[in-house]
Amino acid sequence: MHYFIPDGLPLEQALKRTTHLAFGAHQDDLELMAAGPILECFQQKDMWFTGVIVTDGAGSPRAGKYANYTNEQMHAVRITEQKKAASIGEYSAQIFLDYPSSVIKTSKNREVIDSIKKILEQAKPEFIYTHNLADKHGTHIAVALRVIQAIRELPEQNRPKKLVGCEVWRDLDWLNDQDKIYFDLSKHENIQAALVGVFDSQISGGKRYDLAIAGRHKAHATFSTSHQIDKATSIALGVDLTPLILDINLTPEKLMQDYIDRFAQDVKEKIEKFS
Repeated sequence: MHYFIPDGLPLEQALKRTTHLAFGAHQDDLELMAAGPILECFQQKDMWFTGVIVTDGAGSPRAGKYANYTNEQMHAVRITEQKKAASIGEYSAQIFLDYPSSVIKTSKNREVIDSIKKILEQAKPEFIYTHNLADKHGTHIAVALRVIQAIRELPEQNRPKKLVGCEVWRDLDWLNDQDKIYFDLSKHENIQAALVGVFDSQISGGKRYDLAIAGRHKAHATFSTSHQIDKATSIALGVDLTPLILDINLTPEKLMQDYIDRFAQDVKEKIEKFS
């Protein structure tokens, strides 16, 4: 594990002041999925965002000027980019766990869970954000499951108030409206653009995440309601995973199946109503 503190505070103090903590699989995932908490904490004295990147990100696709970079060179570039984002977003801390994806995907490996648990024990955040369990990227799902397991192993009084699953490799507009968590991103669109824009190795390397994420958020703002004018210019969506840390006997599969079943029932009822 290594870390970066934008304002130079010791890690222990940076974690202690953290109120919003996000776990992402890869460099740039935090900026794509957790703009809501990042902006909520931005320029605030009593709210602080800390980001944790769980993988080393060395195996990411590359093109253009990065096409011939080795995994080690790519790893170094992505670390530098993530630190730039942490500075722009004024994070309390940026932590890098640097695990290969293969290690994270091994459910019986205690090392990843213990590393996450240690951060949780030091930070004691009120809110935690990670990948949603309907994401289609295997590493993202694995990270979310390790985070859930680590939280469940904490004493009840030390668990966060809320755990939210966020969008990257599958958005959440399919959820019934009452099951969505809405993040209004209308303010500081310049900061959002800068947060994503620093990841040049991905953007110029062939993935226009900067345009895609802005488009997704703009689309959510307009298509979130069909009979009202837009109340926001940019919205991100989340799904509540808190039940998984309130009831340790509830399985992740069951929670997500419940969300899917409510969506399926809503579709069924509307078709039947107008048939």
